[in-house]
Amino acid sequence: MDDREAILFRKLEAEEKNDEFIAVESQTFLQAAMKNFRHNKRALAGAVILLIVILLAIFGPMISPYSYETQNTALKNAAPSAAHWFGTDKFGRDIFVRILYGARISLMVGLVAAIINLVIGTVYGGISGYIGGKTDMLMMRIVDIIYSVPAMLYIVLIMLIFGASVTSVMIGISISSWIDMARIVRQEVRSLKEQEFAMAAFVIGASDKRILFKHLLVNTVGQIIVTVTLMVPQAIFTEAWLSFLGVGISAPLASWGTLAQDARALIEIYPMQTAYPMLAICITIFAFNFVGEGLGTALDPKAKR
Repeated sequence: MDDREAILFRKLEAEEKNDEFIAVESQTFLQAAMKNFRHNKRALAGAVILLIVILLAIFGPMISPYSYETQNTALKNAAPSAAHWFGTDKFGRDIFVRILYGARISLMVGLVAAIINLVIGTVYGGISGYIGGKTDMLMMRIVDIIYSVPAMLYIVLIMLIFGASVTSVMIGISISSWIDMARIVRQEVRSLKEQEFAMAAFVIGASDKRILFKHLLVNTVGQIIVTVTLMVPQAIFTEAWLSFLGVGISAPLASWGTLAQDARALIEIYPMQTAYPMLAICITIFAFNFVGEGLGTALDPKAKR
């Protein structure tokens, strides 16, 4: 071996063996998404706000010395104080406790309506997109018919049939709200079913049910999560708007919309009684939107930095 070969094929020293080594942390898709979400300050702030709102809604009325429905006519429309942080309403009820109790109802309406929309929209849109053809066309025309009727009409009809209650509001909101989810899932499934992994599952004999639920819908979970996250504030706002108009949840239940409607008559004298529930609605909706935006970025591989 000449000198040139000796230089080319010389044995590396121990400290030279790792010169080209680049240490990269191994991460799953979920771990990478959570890391990206934590780096989004606005989404993280929204998640913290939502956690505080949920904890206050659950434990606030339990530890408070006041009840959301107990009246004290001697303290009607009292100003904020150490005993009553937000003051009292026209019946002497503590506004702060009623705000916390209203958070329970508003969040429950939003979450349950979103879950109903998730189940119906995902299954309906998945089946429509996977089968395709005339079945897809028929299912989408049914969707168009449902969507052509104003959502308010469904809600009012449900209220007339079942009365003004939390259940009626949730059913009324859910009748047409699942359509957006169905259209999104249908489009994603139609795109994914033509890819190699779906073809491979079909070739090896996987059933249509397994291909749809185990392969296609699983790969749309990111878009589904984002859509559900944005459905919750929409349902909360719809319930609050209905209650504010007087056709939603009725007393003595106290959703945020009901509280704003009760205080509307006194808005010129005691404007803060209306402002408190409206601020609670706005803060919660903004928090959900921030979280939804953050999840959309974190779960989208093309948006990662």
